[in-house]
Amino acid sequence: PDGDPATDPALTDAVPGEVAAGTRDLVAESLFEYGSRVGFWRLLRAFRERELETTFGVCAQALERNPEIAGALRDGGDDICAHGRRFARHWTMDEATERAEIAAALEGIEALLGRAATGWQSRYSASVATRRLLAEHEALLYDADAYNDDLPYWTPVGTRRRLVVPHSFTNNDNRLGSARLATGDDFFDHLRAAFRVLREEGGRMMTVSLHPRVSGQPARFDGLRHFLDLVCRTPGVWVASRGAVARHWRRVHPPRDPR
Repeated sequence: PDGDPATDPALTDAVPGEVAAGTRDLVAESLFEYGSRVGFWRLLRAFRERELETTFGVCAQALERNPEIAGALRDGGDDICAHGRRFARHWTMDEATERAEIAAALEGIEALLGRAATGWQSRYSASVATRRLLAEHEALLYDADAYNDDLPYWTPVGTRRRLVVPHSFTNNDNRLGSARLATGDDFFDHLRAAFRVLREEGGRMMTVSLHPRVSGQPARFDGLRHFLDLVCRTPGVWVASRGAVARHWRRVHPPRDPR
């Protein structure tokens, strides 16, 4: 309906190639919809019941079309990471188009939630211009368009430094959605191993990335809640939003060169 040439089946249980190219795959679309109808609320309850501070990655257009979810995030005061205006590939855009898309995403999120997003993460890959364009928006504390460290870091953008709070494709339920991991128990074992290593090293950051249409499914959710309970009963762990991590890093580890 938005003019896309095909349905996007990313990280769903849809059968690849079952529906001919150029035809709407209503199964894939319905699997996406499970995330907003059921999965989001199941995850939100789990976070709220455990009083866990979390970050929600959102597209402005998705928020606009899901007023109940927008209301829950607005009223809950949750930390927000902008994930674009819609689920678009920024690496395919020219600079003018990308600048406009970034501005529209940030303005849309703030209008719907009454507060600005603290960070940005592109769909899959940023363009070579993305970080420079994000620097035009002072309200953004960080971007997450990197997968290269277990700690935040500063990187040069022009004559200034910008904060990167790396994301994770490894501690990510995309491994369930892509069948690299078979079950929620496999995901629990995977996350528990990462948690164990990073705790032993001390002072490291662990990002766990979840999608409502994936981890919101009951069989997958069971493994996730076991991991959340493990984290909650482990002493000395700070469960923080990405915005809180960014503010901490800015305060404790400011950039070395003048801004």
